[in-house]
Amino acid sequence: MRSLRLPAVLTAVVLVATACTGEGGADGAGGYPRNETLYTTGTAWGPPTNWNPIMEGNYAVGTVGLVYEPLFLFDPEENDYTPWLAESDEWPDENTHVITLREGIEWTDGEPLVAEDVVTTLELGHFDIHYSNIWNFVESAEATGEREVTVTFSEPRPQEWMNWVANRAIVPEHLWADKDQAQVNDDPNADPVGTGPYVYENHADDRMVWRRNDDWWGTEALGLEMSATYIVDIVNASNEVTMNMLGNHEVDMSNNFLPGIDQVIERDATITSYYEEPPYMRSANTAWLIPNHEHEALGDPEFRRALAHAIDIDQIISGPYTNLVEAADPTGLLQPWDDYIDHELVAEEGFSYDADEAVRILEEAGYVDEDGDGYVETPDGEPLSLELAVPSGWTDWMEAANIIAGNAEEVGIDVTPAFPEQDLLIENFRRAEFDLMINNDRGLSNTPWTYYDFIFQLPIRDEQITANYARYENEEAWELTERLAATPTDDIEGAAEITSQIQEIFLADLPVIPLWYNGLWSQSSNRVWTNWPSEDPDTPDSYATMWNNLYQLGAIYTLAEIEPVE
Repeated sequence: MRSLRLPAVLTAVVLVATACTGEGGADGAGGYPRNETLYTTGTAWGPPTNWNPIMEGNYAVGTVGLVYEPLFLFDPEENDYTPWLAESDEWPDENTHVITLREGIEWTDGEPLVAEDVVTTLELGHFDIHYSNIWNFVESAEATGEREVTVTFSEPRPQEWMNWVANRAIVPEHLWADKDQAQVNDDPNADPVGTGPYVYENHADDRMVWRRNDDWWGTEALGLEMSATYIVDIVNASNEVTMNMLGNHEVDMSNNFLPGIDQVIERDATITSYYEEPPYMRSANTAWLIPNHEHEALGDPEFRRALAHAIDIDQIISGPYTNLVEAADPTGLLQPWDDYIDHELVAEEGFSYDADEAVRILEEAGYVDEDGDGYVETPDGEPLSLELAVPSGWTDWMEAANIIAGNAEEVGIDVTPAFPEQDLLIENFRRAEFDLMINNDRGLSNTPWTYYDFIFQLPIRDEQITANYARYENEEAWELTERLAATPTDDIEGAAEITSQIQEIFLADLPVIPLWYNGLWSQSSNRVWTNWPSEDPDTPDSYATMWNNLYQLGAIYTLAEIEPVE
């Protein structure tokens, strides 16, 4: 699974063609009418090579959301599910979920959407894919009518189940049922057949082009008509290239971190973001400092607590981010999950920057500088030197790592920043071959269960592929996380009681250290398209982004709500 590191600043060796010639003219690179074409960038860091919706994190931008669609969407602000491919659903009992599909939806090859498509998508989880765990609690899935699916659970886990329902793209049974393990995992699916509002047009090393599906079911059923005839997503070359393209209005929406974008927004009224003032962007995920618990010192909760107090997060926010992000709550839970935060507990047990407190904790725990070199040793008197890794080229995180290392040095902890290539870093942290790293692999979703599943998931494996990179083992915390998964989705009070207990463990142990809320990087040009989402009540409130999995949280509405400039 590719890292969900979305705001990265990387340098990719690709050729980025100029996007346009003018508002009414044709695109010189592809011949698309400029006033019918939406140019985006910021999600893809390499050429599009596959359109397989099962290959989470590796498919071309828009594969899920534009072509393949889920059964439901989820609105994080309203904490509500919206039927999408599904028309309705009911729970006859806690172990049974019946989903009825909309009538009249067709795949782009003309075949109807039927219940067997949902069953097949679920049964692909019997292969070794990223949602295989669904069968830990799903007992059976069967088509109990042409458009009716009945899912029976061996144990009820509605939080976890609804995360699948509101995220997983449904694939057609008539094309996927006979695939084997290798095909499911490796087939690039070069001719994607979906139900969504766009279809494959073409691609090149530097771009992915989608064409509007004028027969899309949602136009009639939902009253949504996609505004752009074409969507051209440009592969990132560098932040400088993207900044120039945005400044020249050659792209309409940028979704990567751009240093100095605050100055551009202040100076150019035609380039906007969600907020008019800092932080300009909404939050999308939490950036954590993740310690390797197999390391002697990092496995000590007192040492982790001292490290948490040592970090001056305001220095990071005002420095490399120029106030484009906000400090994370000590629990790390994002703002839409505020109902699940025990604020009284946080006030009593939470941490904040306090270098003196960090030194005090270290001394009490036996971490002192015996040899006078300015750095503490372990309680056993052994030298203590740590490496903090972030991917090479991710300039915001690289600068943040330098600041954290400097903060640590001030309290006597020896931390050295390291900047390996992203692929090497992923390989290393999966195998626990690291000391410290910054990571944000779980973002906003329909439930805080996804957040705690990432932190506490057990058992620990030889390679941690999707969760618990810290290798923190706490049976009680994992049991509570499993209880959270089993809590009804509308029982916010019951879920909050469980998250309060989880937070008591979290704040005492700090298995990971929340740092800041990563921004939902989104800057838009109003030269060709307007009516972008913003805090203004007269504009849409959806997400203006092409990031994977954000369509399922409502970003798809943005493509229908933007308007061509007259």
